[in-house]
Amino acid sequence: MSDNNSFRAEVAAWLEANCPASMRRPIVAEEMVWGGSRLQFQNEDQRLWFERCRERGWFAPGWPREYGGGGLTPKQARIVEEEMARLSCRQPQYNLGVWMLGPVLLEVGTEEQKREHLIPMMRGERRWCQGFSEPNAGSDLASLKTSARRVQDADGEAYIVNGSKIWTSYGDQADWMYALVRTDASARKQQGISFVLIDMHAPGVSVKPIELISGKSSFCEVFFDNVRVPVRQLVGPEGEGWAVAKKLLQHERAAMSKFAEGGAPSHDALAVARPYLQEAAPAQAAVWRDRLAAQLMDAHAFALTHQRVTAQAMARQDVSGPAAIMKLVQTEQEVAKYELLVQVMGLNGLSWEGEDFTALEHDICRQWLLTKTYTIGGGTSEVQLNIIAKRVLGLPA
Repeated sequence: MSDNNSFRAEVAAWLEANCPASMRRPIVAEEMVWGGSRLQFQNEDQRLWFERCRERGWFAPGWPREYGGGGLTPKQARIVEEEMARLSCRQPQYNLGVWMLGPVLLEVGTEEQKREHLIPMMRGERRWCQGFSEPNAGSDLASLKTSARRVQDADGEAYIVNGSKIWTSYGDQADWMYALVRTDASARKQQGISFVLIDMHAPGVSVKPIELISGKSSFCEVFFDNVRVPVRQLVGPEGEGWAVAKKLLQHERAAMSKFAEGGAPSHDALAVARPYLQEAAPAQAAVWRDRLAAQLMDAHAFALTHQRVTAQAMARQDVSGPAAIMKLVQTEQEVAKYELLVQVMGLNGLSWEGEDFTALEHDICRQWLLTKTYTIGGGTSEVQLNIIAKRVLGLPA
């Protein structure tokens, strides 16, 4: 048996022994365990699964041990992910810091920043949000206006931040924000931007939730009124935050492309559709079965392609182009899946509340609406198409 096969067997045995059965069901939004200062568990199984993975460093199996990770090789870390997906193990902790900021700090952060921020992520003590989009700088991100003026006073060297961010996921629950700010208003559009880390509890920070069409309020507006950010929270060189953000967005796309592996709440399309197909008219059911089969084949093809891209990444190949493709395809597939399920369920798929509908029907309707945001967050599908055109196909700008 090869070393990798031996390691895979060891991982599988550990997961079988330590992942509670209730943590092997598809995740729903209400049962996601978000790390942070407000960490809460709904039941003992959630706590056990969280703490057991934390002890092994499996919130980030491939991170160095000195920063709380598992210290595994890229291949071993991928085996952990594959075995967790195979057994339908839930993510033990959801944390944008682990998925996106952490890899960037490991690459370009100072040793002080790694010690200050990575270890709390791995303990599940600090929750992060992303401060990129602004009211007039969404897809055209480089148009951002939030300013950061550098000062030197009796309290040391710092930036004074003023402005606002919008579409900030869970900004009202976060402890810290990684944000893009303009430190040089006279520079060209994509220059003069810096990447900073902001304490959401600092004086001058205020947050206003935004209600979504799905009835949930995961998005917020965040306002900065003379917020003081120590210069030691600058990531990368001043004025070169655009390059840092591009590194982070690559990790964001990779994280979103893993939704099919249990990274986000989703449903087994076949299991949901089967009882409704049995009640449908034969001709209509035949059409839906064809579409359902096509959806399942697309999902399988995506999973296989995801494995190939992951292998390329582990071989240190540039996967920034494929990552955009994976994000685009995965999020569009989720939209198509839920649109099909709503059609199969008929009027029951448009339920919102009331005892005439099941809890699953309520959930499918809300999830259908929520999937619309997947094609916007992390760069819209149109943005991904532009990236694919330039970086993958080499088309002129």
